[in-house]
Amino acid sequence: MKKTLEFKAHDGEIEDIALGPDNKVVTAGRDFQCCVWQRDQLVTGLRWNENLPGIPDKAYRYQACRDSGTFLGLGTVTGSVAIHIAFSLQRLYYVKEAHGIVVTDVAFVPESRGGRELLAGNEAALLSVAVDSRCKLHLLPRRRSLPVWLLLLLCAGLIVAAILLLQLAFPGFV
Repeated sequence: MKKTLEFKAHDGEIEDIALGPDNKVVTAGRDFQCCVWQRDQLVTGLRWNENLPGIPDKAYRYQACRDSGTFLGLGTVTGSVAIHIAFSLQRLYYVKEAHGIVVTDVAFVPESRGGRELLAGNEAALLSVAVDSRCKLHLLPRRRSLPVWLLLLLCAGLIVAAILLLQLAFPGFV
């Protein structure tokens, strides 16, 4: 093996590292940060004190991470589990102390035939494993969205309503 890139990602040790699509790398460090990297450039990062105000900075630490391409799954040393949108790091799912102690690994259920059975209509499924000898399945429900045809119908209705209101307010408008 030949080293192709070296840079300082964290202050202290790196707890976990995951390779994602588009040559992105996700790292969880002992410095209480989780970072998404594109080569040696920081794309975005998470810190406990920025994302969960009111919680002391040293109370939690990211322990395990995984980048499915769409979602980022995280486990902590206190047993909490979270799922974020990978590109914006918006938190979609969080269970405080899902495990009694350190989450040692997390993995997304693949979207294969068997994986789709576990997904059961949910948007994503994350498995977490901890020192408490338990494996838990975390399901991210599908986010509700409007069908495109309904959105177009609503827009057309708004345009017709605006024209009718303008006609009433200003006779002879049309």
